[in-house]
Amino acid sequence: MGTRKLRPMTPGQRHAVRNDYSELTANEPEKSLVVSVKRSGGRNHSGKMTMRYIGGGHKKAYRIIDFKRDKENINGKVMTIEYDPNRTSFIALVNYSDGEKRYIIAPTGLKVGQDIMSGAQAAPEVGNALPLKDIPLGTLIHNIEMRPGQGAKIARSAGSYAQLAAREGKYATIKMPSGETRMILVNCMASIGTVSNSDHNKVSSGKAGRNRWKGIRPRVRGVAMNPVDHPMGGGEGRASGGHPRSRKGLLAKGYKTRKLSNPSNKYIVERRKK
Repeated sequence: MGTRKLRPMTPGQRHAVRNDYSELTANEPEKSLVVSVKRSGGRNHSGKMTMRYIGGGHKKAYRIIDFKRDKENINGKVMTIEYDPNRTSFIALVNYSDGEKRYIIAPTGLKVGQDIMSGAQAAPEVGNALPLKDIPLGTLIHNIEMRPGQGAKIARSAGSYAQLAAREGKYATIKMPSGETRMILVNCMASIGTVSNSDHNKVSSGKAGRNRWKGIRPRVRGVAMNPVDHPMGGGEGRASGGHPRSRKGLLAKGYKTRKLSNPSNKYIVERRKK
């Protein structure tokens, strides 16, 4: 998988870097695994704008993803690798031997026609999902559950992965993508490999209009506002704005928002790097 730089036939292509999508094998999603999603435009149930800079954008259909990987010890064959507009990674359509079809997050190196399996009996190979107690130490993993049966929560975006560092008793120690080291129950499921589309961070849209296609409206800097609109607004000339704050006056850029009494603190072995 790679990126491609466009020949600048228009100003919007001058700095554009696109994904070449060479891994994808299908253009249309599986209809039985697609549901419609209504856009909110950043408005709540009474029509009041509660999130700014959201609106418009191309219509999207939501692909139902199997984050639980709970079809244990049933062989599945990868049918297609597909684009998903709702996430940064690619997805894979898996046809199981009992006839059921499901979408999973596609790991790097997964090929069409490959057999995959989930459960304790599965081999620790790319695309397979196993409990943490059955995965060899040092293995790169993704789609990690935080509680057994909950479904994957950790390392789901493009190119991300964690590493299984140690096991002791009923806990496994995971080195997270952020650098945090954390303990997770060994009964939690995780998938082998790293998430696909690792070049996603190299993509450059090249023009503001592509953000509008995504449903993102222009964002106004607080420094450019008036004092009535933002704590960092106002001042003569181009004022720096003082201490970085949110619109509500909360400190930004380094201000810790995590509660000291958070019950999950006891599972964190080492905090993420600053």
